Amino acid sequence: MSEKWLLTEHPAIIFEDNAVGRLKKQIWDASEEEIDRILAEYEIPSESELGKPGCYIQTTPRYKVIEKRKKNDIVFVPVGCTENHGLHANSGLDTFMVTQILEGVRRYTAKQGREVSLALPPLNYGGHPYHHVGMPGTIIMPEEVVKETLIYTMLGLWNDGFRKIIIVNNHGHLWMLESAVQEFMKRYHLPGIFQVLDWHRAVREFFYPAGRPDSMETHFVHADEAETSVALLLFKDMIDMSVVEDAEGESFLPDGHFDKAVDPFRRPHRWSEGEGHAAIERAATPQGVVGKPSLADPRKAKRPIAAILKYLTLLHDQILEAFPPGTVPPVEKTTLRTAKEMEPFLKEPLSEGWKSVYELPPIGVFTKL
Repeated sequence: MSEKWLLTEHPAIIFEDNAVGRLKKQIWDASEEEIDRILAEYEIPSESELGKPGCYIQTTPRYKVIEKRKKNDIVFVPVGCTENHGLHANSGLDTFMVTQILEGVRRYTAKQGREVSLALPPLNYGGHPYHHVGMPGTIIMPEEVVKETLIYTMLGLWNDGFRKIIIVNNHGHLWMLESAVQEFMKRYHLPGIFQVLDWHRAVREFFYPAGRPDSMETHFVHADEAETSVALLLFKDMIDMSVVEDAEGESFLPDGHFDKAVDPFRRPHRWSEGEGHAAIERAATPQGVVGKPSLADPRKAKRPIAAILKYLTLLHDQILEAFPPGTVPPVEKTTLRTAKEMEPFLKEPLSEGWKSVYELPPIGVFTKL
């Protein structure tokens, strides 16, 4: 049994003995100097590249977008929101966090000669759980808007030749994004790689209070030590610690049923799987904070950020190894369509014989205009 697991000095932290687990174990065991070297490879921290020419599909001349895609047809789609993160933090924290992580991956892959593409965030105003309702500074989109926006973003990217779409989430509306991917497939039956990744959960082990000098002291919840530490590392000028406030939520049931933000305890419920058992944010934590952001330190964020950078790179590399640019998983094994039917739609856009996905005949019972 022990051959399947990589153990650590902490009883709550174990890793699978596979490529992902071994990568995480390396990050777990790395010295702080080694972590700094990893961050330097990705040029973390750097200024936001949201408006920098050539960094996103939408900020790059089209001929260069096509050149990049022919070498690497993966696209990362960052998703954040506008949400009250306390007086000390910016309401676009989630968006800047996920975009700056992905910008690091873009810079790293560019040095390898196969730069991954980034799409601008399709949701600057995200969906939210009920207990966020009524908080000033938090802007809530209906679930249908969130889902349909993502579905049609994916469809447009697929039509442009990006058939490997990785949505990287940085906000508490994951169930909506998962639903969007499933609805996209039910509606269009398109071959490709389509994933949603909640990046904090992907590297949850590195947010665990492990008793190390560079680890968190409290468990990840919201606008707390964890999120503020990451913000201080990535975009410190948007944070003002002189006005920081700590706050704790109020639960009406004994502890142990609902987990924290990144599921560190493996409890029966994820935090999003219920309402009514705890006070809403406006009543219990009008500060916009759940936890102790006063403990934040950019040093504590370095290891989790190094972990997600390396994981996203591994995911990226393994997808391209399995399906090189211009190829997709077998049509007839992953969809209800035929290879012959899909042949013109899978050609290079605007090449001879190409057809746009918007000409694709619908099939099945799941359709929506």
